[in-house]
Amino acid sequence: MKKLILGGRAIITGRGSIAELGNIQAGRAFIVTGGSAMQTSGIIAKLEAILQAAGCVTCVYGGIGKNPDTQAVLDGLASMRKFRPDVLVAVGGGSPIDAAKVMALFYDYPELDFASAQTAELPQARKQLQFVAIPSTSGTGTEVTRAAVITFRELELKIGLKTPAFIPDLAILDADITMTMPDNVVAETGMDALTHAVECYINRNADDVSAVLAKGATAGLFAWLPVSYQERTIESREKVHHYQCMAGLAFDNTGLGMAHGISHALGGRFNLGHGLLNAIALPYVLAYNAQDPVVDGRLAELAQSIGRQGGGAFIAAVKELNRQLAIPVSLAEAGITCAALEEDFAGLVENCLKGSTRANPVPVTAGQMAEILKHMHRGM
Repeated sequence: MKKLILGGRAIITGRGSIAELGNIQAGRAFIVTGGSAMQTSGIIAKLEAILQAAGCVTCVYGGIGKNPDTQAVLDGLASMRKFRPDVLVAVGGGSPIDAAKVMALFYDYPELDFASAQTAELPQARKQLQFVAIPSTSGTGTEVTRAAVITFRELELKIGLKTPAFIPDLAILDADITMTMPDNVVAETGMDALTHAVECYINRNADDVSAVLAKGATAGLFAWLPVSYQERTIESREKVHHYQCMAGLAFDNTGLGMAHGISHALGGRFNLGHGLLNAIALPYVLAYNAQDPVVDGRLAELAQSIGRQGGGAFIAAVKELNRQLAIPVSLAEAGITCAALEEDFAGLVENCLKGSTRANPVPVTAGQMAEILKHMHRGM
């Protein structure tokens, strides 16, 4: 038996759908966001106006950076406890939404901390706080998933915490907000979504529902991500926004694989963007996994969905898409020096074997991981 969870209470789509906030039954809204993008674009002001018109007192907490760490969560939580909201609204990329997920849970359960969150089973539902997620980037799918990825600086590792209590009650997919994305963010978050879809589809835990979502998301992203990157049309942004959400729904019920295990380890060590690292890792990981006939067959099915033939053709298509999106072909090109990679290389390999790598369809030894990382560094 398998229990499928497809998001929270509702997913709201359509341009201008942030207006749905006006129907929230709440008196005090705590808004969590990232850097300055949502402020300077006027999105935060719009959200506050909608909420205030509905009778909500608002408080904005910004500054959540990429790869949010435990301290960023605790700082936000402290402000949240002072304000005492009954609804939390997270707007921005995956980083502020992931941070807000943990803030929301710790707020409802004051006895929780990061030490217990790593070792004990987390609560399965929030007690009272409402939670709304409004992604401004198109990649993480975090608005519909039960995972929150937080960087533990002392471990130099990003750890994915999981509980259904992290799933926002309401996910608002308003394509108008995505028009603020810089080109590199379009590319990197889009490849993050593709990695979600592909790793889900080849995962041995894939079921009929998640496989259909993952395959559809893969085909949709191949069709629309280059258009979103090159032409920046509202239609393409909306399509990618929807497909990345489908990928999120898929992997949340299945799991991922080695690309994400590597990305979490490298991101924790070098503070590079999660989507960028996934994009670099994906072709290398697929080449390794294709040694398994079942995986190669699944890749051939994905190839057929984008008009190609064979598992190798699909891997070539991923490389081609990376080139179209100006994604570096190697870790060296991304700025990681040989000396930096070699510093505590054994520890890095060990961290790469943790997390999502444990669900990789083909088992990976420490020696094999070391070779994959070296290959990723020097390039194909």
